[in-house]
This record gives sequence, structure tokens and C-alpha cells, in this order.
Amino acid sequence: MRRLLLNQKKRARLGTDLTETAKDGTVWREEQVGTRLPFTPIKAYAADGEPTAKARKSISSRLQSFLCFITLDMLHSIQEWTIQHAQETEHVHWFMALPELMAFIAIVIFRGLTKVPSLRDCWSANLGNPHIIGTMPRNRFQDIMRHLRFDDRSTRSDRAKTDKFAAISSVWGSFVTNCITSYNPGLHFTVDEQLFPSKTRCCFLQYIATKPDKFGIKFWVACDLKSKYICNVLPYLGKDPSRPSGERLSENVVMRLMEPFLDKGRNVTTDNFFTSLSLAHKLLSRNTKHQCKNNHATVRCVHCYRYTCGKCRREIPWQCQDCE
Repeated sequence: MRRLLLNQKKRARLGTDLTETAKDGTVWREEQVGTRLPFTPIKAYAADGEPTAKARKSISSRLQSFLCFITLDMLHSIQEWTIQHAQETEHVHWFMALPELMAFIAIVIFRGLTKVPSLRDCWSANLGNPHIIGTMPRNRFQDIMRHLRFDDRSTRSDRAKTDKFAAISSVWGSFVTNCITSYNPGLHFTVDEQLFPSKTRCCFLQYIATKPDKFGIKFWVACDLKSKYICNVLPYLGKDPSRPSGERLSENVVMRLMEPFLDKGRNVTTDNFFTSLSLAHKLLSRNTKHQCKNNHATVRCVHCYRYTCGKCRREIPWQCQDCE
């Protein structure tokens, strides 16, 4: 049974029958506001977000902070696969040292902070940045970018049969694991989607007309609300054969993203795409609160699910579709 709050007109019309049944069979009943809750309230997670003990111990400089996420083992793998590709396609003696790869990554990160019309302009006399110009010649940067690889291309075709993200999944998985193990998030989480602009040819490229950049790769992201730290992230690769039959995509995404952080009294906020009663109950069973944020306000009460879930949700009774 679920709680249902009806306005006076509905109550008068229904008379003594104060229960309603939704399309999916969920039965709602009216309760007086202020009555005792039928469950024990969740004890809220008390600690603030902070780096883990392992991360604090290993960080002594900005470089060490970077290596918490992109480790030396990951860099050596990228170096090996990039050299392998370049020697197979360009020149047998092509080589890239590890410091050169790190300088390349530094330029990529620094480009995100500088707004120039094109990559070529980063080295121009008028618009170029002296830090980029002094780090690496433009031709060498473009040469590395052309050959940059994140996996063994000779085995990719076999891995791609079961993994659409095969071209980067090994390095990507290590990066996400490092994000999870390097930071203890606080009480509040947010889960949403983000479209990273791209026009590369791949089977999971998305077109979303409402986004500023129409084409890109979509990621599901869970962030710590206070620090904006990315706690967990999943790429959207299309239909997932491992998702249980009958389980909504939105529920599956939230539970997978939140899995490392459940059972501790945290709170996760989503928009109406993810919100459903079944998700709320799944999270509640794992000692985690759920609330939905619509375009106007953040709401928690069951009565407001009509506004955040939408009229078409099967767990919302039709009698609530025009409630005020």
C-alpha cells in the first residue's frame, strides 16, 4: 500500500473508498498528515566528502594528484599501444617517450582552459599560448594524436563482439575505479546524463536535438553534490543484454552508479527521467534516500510524484492526474 493525498473534491466524490489502484497494480490509500511512519527513518550519512586515506597518503604534488586517476601503468599501456600502431602504419622506428605522452596529455587538459577557434590556433603567433608552444611543436602533437591508441588493436575485433567500448574499455575501467577509490563522497549525490560532443563513427553515437552540441557520446554520471566530484560514470552503449528483463533502464543506471555508495544513509537526487516508485523502494531497501528534482523545485512527498514522474507513469493512479 502506498500513501495517497487527495484534495477535498476528490475525497467527497470517492466517499468512504479511500484507496486507489494504479495501472501496474500499486494500491494507494489515504493517510492523515502527521501519522506515524510505517518504517524507521534512515540515519543520514554524517561525514563530509574528502579524499580517501590512500589518496591523501600518495598525493604530495599536483603530478601525484593526476597519477591518482591516470596511473603510470595506464600511461605505459597507452604508450605501448600508440607506438605499436605508429610502427605498423607509419615508420618502424617511430617512438614516443613517457614524458612526451604526459606532455601531450597536459596540452589536452590545458586546451580545455583556453578558448581558441581551432587546434592550429594554439600555436599561432596571435592566439597561441606560450605554455603550449614551449611544451611541444604543433606537428609533433598532431602526429601523436593521429596514432594515439588505448588498446591492442590486433585483439580488438574479438573483444568488440561482447564489448562495444572495446577500443578504450581497459583504460576507461581503470580510470573509473580510481575515481571511486580516491574519494569518499558526502551525504548528497546527483545522477544525470551528459552528452560529450563527438562526431566519431561508432554504433552508440547519440543525437539529442535539445543539446547545444547535437551529436556525442552519452554518459550517465553520479556526482558528489558539494564538491562536484565525479564519483562514478557509465557510457551509454545502447541496449544492454545484461540488464534484467522488465527492469527500467533508468533504475538500472541509478543502481549501478550508486552501488559502491549504498547502505550508508546517503541521498541521491535525480530528474523525472530516473524517478519511479520502484527505484525509490530499491534505494530505500539499501538504506539510501531518493528525491526528484523537477524544473521548479526539489520534492520528496508521494503526492508530488504526479508532477515529477509525469501523468503516464503506471504506478500513479488516474485520480491524481488532475490533482492540484
